[in-house]
Amino acid sequence: MKEFFKSVSPRRAVRDFAEFWRGHSEHRWPVLGVSVALTGSMIYLFAPESVRVRPEPPEVIYISTWEDGRSELEIMASNCRNQELKDELEARLAARAELRRDLYKALGRATFLDVDAMEREAEEERQRAIAAGEIPAPPPPPENDPVGDMSVAEFCAEVMAGRMPGTDG
Repeated sequence: MKEFFKSVSPRRAVRDFAEFWRGHSEHRWPVLGVSVALTGSMIYLFAPESVRVRPEPPEVIYISTWEDGRSELEIMASNCRNQELKDELEARLAARAELRRDLYKALGRATFLDVDAMEREAEEERQRAIAAGEIPAPPPPPENDPVGDMSVAEFCAEVMAGRMPGTDG
């Protein structure tokens, strides 16, 4: 058995296949086509049917955390509470960003850099980029405010008091 495996080598097998394929046989393409077709047919026929059948779509269950029948006022109150949380988070993030800017300015001044000139140059560059359209300009305030000239805080105060904003009742 050892003698048999001595004469078997992958390198020799690849070389033998390449030499055979380069040969001038007029039947090599039809034989290749029949071989591929037979192999594909065998795989398809012997594959289990569960592999070939499309799976059923999953059953989706929607979970609602809100109770049914909420009034519009309750929805607005919930939105106002979420807005307050969002505003608080944005304020904290803005305070941290301002602290970080102050620390970098202090570091720059400690290393004898002209921090104010660098800040002016950065603002000019930002304005140039906005004018060139490289970065978007800050969005303008909405013109069609459904509650008139009320701020978000005034709107939420009305809602929390149990009154529908924009009405007299």
